[in-house]
This record gives sequence, structure tokens and C-alpha cells, in this order.
Amino acid sequence: MKKLLIHLDTTYGQGPFRELRLLIDGKIAGAALPYPVIFTGGLIPSLWRPITAYGALDLPSYFLDVTPFVPLLTDGNSHQFTIDIVSAEDDHTILQNWYVSGLLQVITDSSSKPTTGNMTVYDAPLFSQTSTGGVFGLKKVNIQVNATRKLHIEANILSGSGKATHVVWKQDLSYSNQQSYIQDAEYQVLRQSASGKNIATHNGVPSVVDVFSYPLYVDFAFGSEDQKNWTTRVDHSYDRVVLPNPLIVGSTTKSNQITDGFFQLATGGNFGNGTSNNTFAYADLVGNTYTRQVKAALNVITFDHEGGSMAHTGRTTEGFRGISEVINFVQWGARLPGGKGM
Repeated sequence: MKKLLIHLDTTYGQGPFRELRLLIDGKIAGAALPYPVIFTGGLIPSLWRPITAYGALDLPSYFLDVTPFVPLLTDGNSHQFTIDIVSAEDDHTILQNWYVSGLLQVITDSSSKPTTGNMTVYDAPLFSQTSTGGVFGLKKVNIQVNATRKLHIEANILSGSGKATHVVWKQDLSYSNQQSYIQDAEYQVLRQSASGKNIATHNGVPSVVDVFSYPLYVDFAFGSEDQKNWTTRVDHSYDRVVLPNPLIVGSTTKSNQITDGFFQLATGGNFGNGTSNNTFAYADLVGNTYTRQVKAALNVITFDHEGGSMAHTGRTTEGFRGISEVINFVQWGARLPGGKGM
């Protein structure tokens, strides 16, 4: 055994703060802030016709490097990997609509001799640092939830073939959720952001890189006192630079979607409409690029343009730089394309 990497998947449930955790023998090995996927019935069904929200049909995976635990896992005993979801509640409980899974990838050494080593640094709190608060006024309620997590694990590993590897695994995650309910919840506002940096190096060389930002803005308003019609605006983005492991090509993905919609409950049949403006850009380390802009209104695509080396037209897109900028970092110096810092 030389390296251990794990890919985590989750179906996004309800609640302002949810942290996906991986534990090995009860010790935190890594965590993720899941992207807030909105499925096709979310808020207003007509918002997602004919274009679904990003991730609704293919939920993102999250990548953790558990190589620092190799010295503890090669002792010949059985060990337990646990994946769970926790909240910012005092007892960390969640609702029941979360489903998680994991894929453990093992990179073995060429020698049949055992791998040895020792964990030299372990600074990984069991739970994130969270804070909650609220302000209650006349026909108005404001709620805020904040969370941060820092993790730092290091280990020295000696493979059976004699190769020595110094592994450093760090995470720095941040989360904020602000909600306002105005005029007896006739108007509702959500401002949420999740961002972070996950970086693992093996002898100073990046092995896993995951730099992300998931902002989500929602404005909701009832149009009548009986609450049978309402309007909603959603502005959400998926910005991510990721190197899943040394065997998978690193890539940069930037997606933004702004939707506006109306929905009416009626005895003769519910109806609604929506508009959608979508931009997407992708680049990877082997030089593939793809960009697309799509607009829709009243269930009809009104604009569709694609570019990049993987486009059907074969056109290239200028001004979008790939993950190579991130790989050339010094410790926490990762930056997004275009020089935008995280």
C-alpha cells in the first residue's frame, strides 16, 4: 500500500448547514461542504424547464486524501471507515433525507513488503466551529448560521520498496447562511455561501487539490394573501478547481445560473413560467476546453452558443485559463482562473 484516496458522494437534503464527514476509527480524516443542488421541483418547477439546475442530474463528488492514515491502517488489524452528515445544532442531528456513499481508491507499492511510517501531525477537531443567531422583530425574522473548519494532518510513510513520502493534508472551509422572513414570511430572502481549499502534497507535489466556491442567492415572494401564487429568483454558482487524485486529470469548472419564475395554484390546473440564463466554462490540464451560454423563457431555448476545443463547432474560446495556475501554488497560494483569488 502506498496511497489511499476516497471519493464521497451525497444527495443534498434540507437545512442551512450540513457537513459531510469521513471518520477512520472514530477520528476525522476529512470533511466536505456539499454543493446545494436544487432538483427539478425546487422552489418553482417552471424554473427548471427546459434547463435543470447544475448538478441536479449528476451530483458532484468530493475528494479527500487519507494517505496520512496509511501507517495506522497497515497494522494488520481491521479498521472502520464511517461517512456521516452533521448539522450546526447542539446535538448535530439532521433530517432523514440524506444518502451518502464513498469510493476508496488504494494505490499499491510494487513490493510485497509491508508499508510502515508514523503520523506526525494530527490537528482535526471532531466538529466544525459553528455559530447561530437570530433577530426577531415586528413581522420580521433574521437568522444567521456560520461555520468554519480547519484540518491539518501530516505523516511520514516508508513503502516496502523503500520510497519515503512526507504527506501533508490540509483543509480550510468556510460557510455562511443568512435568512430573512419579512411581513409574516410574505417575502423571504436567502444568502448562502460555502467556500474552501483542500490541498494534499506528497513530498511537496500536489496529490489532491480542491478549491471551491458555491454561492446561492434566493428571493421569494408571495403574490397574494392566500399564498396561492408566488415568484422566485435564484442566482447560484459552482466554481471549482479540482485535482481528484494523481490518476485523474485536473480541471476547472465555472457555472452560473440565474432564474426567475412565477407559479400559480389553481383548481383548474397549476401553471407557471420561468426564464433562465446559464453560463458554463470548463478547462483541464491536457488542454481541453468547453464553454456554453444558454438562455430560456417559457419552456423554450431562446439562445444557445458553445465554444472551446470540445465544442461541436470546433471553435476555441479565449480568456479562460485552466487548473495549471492552481497547481503552481506555494502551500495555500491557489488561485482561480483570471487571477481571481479564493
